Amino acid sequence: MSSSVRKLELAGRTFTLVGTAHISLESVEEVKQIITETKPGHVCVEIDQSRYTAMTQESRWESLDIIKVLKEGKGFFLMANLALSGFQKRMGANIGAKPGEEMLAAVQAAEEAGIPWSCADRDVQVTLKRAWARSNLWNRSKLLASLIGSAFSNEKLSESEIEHLKEQSELEQMMAELADYLPSVKEVLIDERDRYLASKIFQAPADTVVAVVGAGHMAGIEAWMRKLAAGEASADVSDIDSVPPPSKWSKAAGWIIPAIIVALIVIGFFRSGTQASLALMLKWVLLNGSLAAIGSALCLAHPGTIAVSFLMAPIATLNPLVGIGLFAGIAEGYFRKPTVADFERLSDDITSLKGFYTNRVTHILLVFFLSSIGGMIGNFIALPLLASGAIR
Repeated sequence: MSSSVRKLELAGRTFTLVGTAHISLESVEEVKQIITETKPGHVCVEIDQSRYTAMTQESRWESLDIIKVLKEGKGFFLMANLALSGFQKRMGANIGAKPGEEMLAAVQAAEEAGIPWSCADRDVQVTLKRAWARSNLWNRSKLLASLIGSAFSNEKLSESEIEHLKEQSELEQMMAELADYLPSVKEVLIDERDRYLASKIFQAPADTVVAVVGAGHMAGIEAWMRKLAAGEASADVSDIDSVPPPSKWSKAAGWIIPAIIVALIVIGFFRSGTQASLALMLKWVLLNGSLAAIGSALCLAHPGTIAVSFLMAPIATLNPLVGIGLFAGIAEGYFRKPTVADFERLSDDITSLKGFYTNRVTHILLVFFLSSIGGMIGNFIALPLLASGAIR
């Protein structure tokens, strides 16, 4: 039996865990062979229903309403999804494999053999939102930087290197590095999903089950399944299957910077008069607006979008319920409306930085992202300048 396959006898049932590399041709063939030879009563795959639907619908991007995504506050999540998908697709293209192809192979093998199958992973949007909610501003910045860096990296892995990633020593080292770099994200992306996957696999309605999962989850899933079999853990995962509502503190935190800015301008008025107060306000507007506009300009945005970024950044800052990225993204979508061809090319364009710039869908996301970053930097630069001017 391959080192990436583990057979567990638990509570009178047989579970075969197949650890895969998500862009591995060898994993595709191994999955097919195991399902065909073992003929289990049920097959579980490490994928959620929404991702399965997206992978099996060639025209899935054509129904995407990018402006609606921005208005619903999902711009960062969509960009993270596209960046990660682009990275996986580029890695897989180097060896002729598509991301998640082994999961689709498992489903196909199960259907051909008349074996029931099910998606065992948590919805990807829930996972991303939980990771986002558990992270502070610094960790969110590191997470986005890591995702964007991966998307535009020129790194290429050979097939042998990809297969090497299934080795336990390599995986343990990678998990340790992730835990050190982003502990809260590691908990959501790895630990919680280990428990979730183990629960869904253990609840599969059959005495013999084959579960196709990423090799990085093998050890965690096995540990949780042994706890479930021994009655040491509950199969109920409702506590990690939703996004917790924001706390009162997190809701109030968004108003802190606007309150400080207004307070400093008011202090300047009482200490130095109207002229000084107006000078402080102008300084903040120029810094905030200029850096938001520079963020849009770095994306080669439409001149109208750059102007909107400059004019609306101060307004967006004072109302944290909206962001400058929303105004800039909507403006870019108005001036350069995505075409059908942009949606058709999206899955290919996300594999390169040039593609992100030339495709109008991803270009809108870039404008949204960099104008937001620019406005944020402008505020942080402006605050100490406003403070020094107010107390002068």
